[in-house]
Amino acid sequence: MNIEMKENFFVKSHGLGNEYLVLDSHSITFDLSVQAIRRLCNTNYGLGTDGVLLRVDSKIADIGLLIFNPDGSEAEKSGNGLRIFCKYVFDYKLIAKSEFSVETKGGVVQAKIVETKSDKAKVISIEMGKAIFQSNLIPTLYDSEEVQDVKALIHGKEFEINCVSVGNPHCVILKDTLNVAEIKEFGPYIEHFQLFPNRINTQFVKVINRELVEILIWERGAGFTLASGTSSSAVASVLKKKGLIDSKVTVKMPGGELTLEVDDDFNIKLIGEVRQICEGILDRELLEDLELPIAQ
Repeated sequence: MNIEMKENFFVKSHGLGNEYLVLDSHSITFDLSVQAIRRLCNTNYGLGTDGVLLRVDSKIADIGLLIFNPDGSEAEKSGNGLRIFCKYVFDYKLIAKSEFSVETKGGVVQAKIVETKSDKAKVISIEMGKAIFQSNLIPTLYDSEEVQDVKALIHGKEFEINCVSVGNPHCVILKDTLNVAEIKEFGPYIEHFQLFPNRINTQFVKVINRELVEILIWERGAGFTLASGTSSSAVASVLKKKGLIDSKVTVKMPGGELTLEVDDDFNIKLIGEVRQICEGILDRELLEDLELPIAQ
């Protein structure tokens, strides 16, 4: 199926309930502006999705990817988004091999189609790159070289935070119990905390044993999220550094589970399933309304 000739073709897929709309720069006829992204992602006025993935050309990888949050901001990397994008390019035969490279703002990653069903990608592994703990590279504004077990008073509550970058910034907080209401309350304040200049993704983490952890996620620019590949990668990296898990760990989220492998040099591999929801053509009436404000 040659989709490049179809104007404004889209695919909507999810990774463990984390949904993305996939578009192709070769076929869209409109400017993917901040306002357009917000409307496309909106549940009432658009397609109701957690973000937009845009296929672009790359000079340094097999294919290029731009990732946008539902508020219109751009993300450096997304584990679920990458797997969804890789399923798209494999299923629609934009790439004729099962192992390939993808350029993102957070660097080039290696992808592999691990399992297929009826010639469609089902399970995909992503080499997420190396975790970075250096404070100024995450980035944070802390003076210390790393931000590990640092107490921070945020919105009247003290948290013990651990920061890491896996291509985008993360704040990992270990908890004895997980509470959705708590992360929904404090997630926005942690995201916008004054010492995180580019905002930050937040995970509340409960360690079950050395091979299993549970997490809740507040995603920068998106809010409370059922699942996240980069969040899982960040959590696995921090826990590996603390000696709390082995090299291979299952990360359980409200949307499902991912398998993470972190080696002794903190190189990360993420493995998980992806499912397509629908495909279609963006309607002319939606395109006419893309730049209109959205009622709050």
